[in-house]
Formats: sequence, C-alpha cells, structure tokens
Amino acid sequence: MAFALTSAAFEDGETIPRRYTCDGEDLSPPLHWTVPPAATKSFVIITDDPDAPTGTWVHWVIYNVPLGLHGLAEGIPAKDQLPDGTMQGLNDFKRIGYGGPCPPPGKPHRYYFKLYVLDAMLNLKPRATKHQVLEACKGHVLAEAQLMGRFGR
Repeated sequence: MAFALTSAAFEDGETIPRRYTCDGEDLSPPLHWTVPPAATKSFVIITDDPDAPTGTWVHWVIYNVPLGLHGLAEGIPAKDQLPDGTMQGLNDFKRIGYGGPCPPPGKPHRYYFKLYVLDAMLNLKPRATKHQVLEACKGHVLAEAQLMGRFGR
C-alpha cells in the first residue's frame, strides 16, 4: 500500500468543514498517515492554497514532527514548539501555527496538506518559512503524501 495522508474531518477533494476555517473555530483538522518507510526520522506538513489571488498562500508550516506519531490531533496549539519537539513556522498570515482557509468570495479554493517523510530532523529553529523548511528537506525526503480539501464563500 502506498504511503497516504487522510483526515477524519473530510475526504480528499471534498469540502473542508467550517470549524477548520476562518469562518469557524479556525482549528487545524485531524490528520492521519499510514506507516512510513523504515528510515523515517521526522515529518513535515505544509498546507497551502494555490488558488489565492496573490499566488500560493501558505496556511501552515509544521516540522520535526517526531517519528512516533502517526497523525496530528485536531486543534494543534499555535506555539513555536510543542512539548514533543514539533516546531511550527510562519504562515502567510504572519502568524505561528495553522491559519485556516479564508478565501475571498467566489469559486472554492483548493487547500493542499502536503506531508513529507524525512530521514532526518531539520536543523531549524521555530518560525521557519515554507521556503526555509523545503530547502532544509532537500536530500532527506523518503516519501510524500497529500490531502486536498476545498473551501469557498
């Protein structure tokens, strides 16, 4: 079976419930992934919206998620570093942690939750940008998976 990312909140390609958007509670959705490759040391999740009017908009950067986890619970707190060592970066709202879908009125946007499986922990401090995290991932990605949800107003 291929490595996969899923959510109990929505199916791939379906609508993201309001509670996970700026129109609701703006909580990060629960995520779950299948068993990763044997050499895995950490995970990275980047969530972005390629349909944003100003170009791809970054909603969440979370990295150094430890190997022992097979997912993330709903509502990850907006903290630089979590007790298990997981770090969060800056999103395009200029905030730490998850910033849910918040598109302008019109056609629904697509939101990609991209999971990267790494053979290393990243040597980055909290508050890294998507670009910094992806640069640090180069040469360390063992597998990738993605989940896409839609949201419109």
